[in-house]
Amino acid sequence: MPLFLQHTEEDFRWGIWKVEESEEALLAHFSDKANLLAQLSRFKAPHRRIEWLAVRVLLAHLMGCEAEVSYMPNGRPYLIDNQFSLSISHTKGYVAVLLSSSSSLVGIDIEQTGERVRKVAHKFIGPSEVINLYDGSDIWSLLLHWSAKESLFKCLDTPEVDFIQHLHIHPFQVQTSGTFQAHETRTPSARKYTVHYLLHPDFVLTYVR
Repeated sequence: MPLFLQHTEEDFRWGIWKVEESEEALLAHFSDKANLLAQLSRFKAPHRRIEWLAVRVLLAHLMGCEAEVSYMPNGRPYLIDNQFSLSISHTKGYVAVLLSSSSSLVGIDIEQTGERVRKVAHKFIGPSEVINLYDGSDIWSLLLHWSAKESLFKCLDTPEVDFIQHLHIHPFQVQTSGTFQAHETRTPSARKYTVHYLLHPDFVLTYVR
């Protein structure tokens, strides 16, 4: 079974699914295949179809039952029965899902490791943000800043968010896993957040709840 990681507490849970199955194997997890196939028809790329199904397999695993996901006009996913707050992310070979019983919005993000993050760092690293080395490289710190801001963006659920002007990561020393602080200046409340994270050779994961 490609359940890669899972974490459960009283009021929230998250999981990562390593996507190795075919579309047919993922469909076999569900009883209402006709409904899923109808929804899948809007995706043409095979990898997008598999990601979409893998998210729902992981969601059913975390919840213990099949659940229907819908989307707000801005693209934010939510559960039809509103049983949990929901956040979804995916990267090459993995999907991640976060569920919380809190009414507050939550955010999870998973990013594939690699040098490409350096090419886009100017789009999300602010002048006051500190990039530290971990294992002799700045890649991990760059990825965590990027991933954390993606998670924060999902929590804000606010239009016109600038990753440099509005989302701010406080200095921290990268470790294998841990937390760091962040805040936003997009809304009048200027909310503060604790970002949870972990590193894996294939990806970094961050979440905010």
